[in-house]
Parts: sequence; C-alpha cells; structure tokens
Amino acid sequence: MRIGSAIFLIALGAILAWAVTPGLIPNVDQTLIGYILMVVGLIGLIASLVLASPGRTRRTSETRSVVDPNTGERITRNESQDGTV
Repeated sequence: MRIGSAIFLIALGAILAWAVTPGLIPNVDQTLIGYILMVVGLIGLIASLVLASPGRTRRTSETRSVVDPNTGERITRNESQDGTV
C-alpha cells in the first residue's frame, strides 16, 4: 500500500463515518466500516512512511600506501564507499 492509497482509505472512511446518512446501506453499520477503513488507512500510511524512509547508511574508507620500486616514491590511494546496511 502506498501513501496515496492509504490517504484514499482514510478519506473514504471519514466520509462513511461522518458525512453519509446512517442507514443508507441496509443491514450495514456504515459508521463502523468508516472507522475500520480509517484505521487500515492509518496503518498503511505509517507502514509506507517507515518503508520509504532512508535506512542506516554505512561508509567504508580504505587507504593503501605503496612504494614505487623504480622511483622510491610513496603512492597513497584512498577509496570511500557509501552503502546501505
């Protein structure tokens, strides 16, 4: 469930719970169905926001130094990588 569908369920539940005349659909408690849809939409909204949030990131750095045998010069190489856990 994405954010848009969760908001749609919340809005539909609010309409059924508060805006539609009770008894419009026979043998169905529209208010209860509205509250259920709002709760499901809220759970879906929270879940989609948690899943869409960036996770922890891990940065690794590596340094290598070598001496060039021909010139005697020290060569240092630094590498960094950003990755997710």
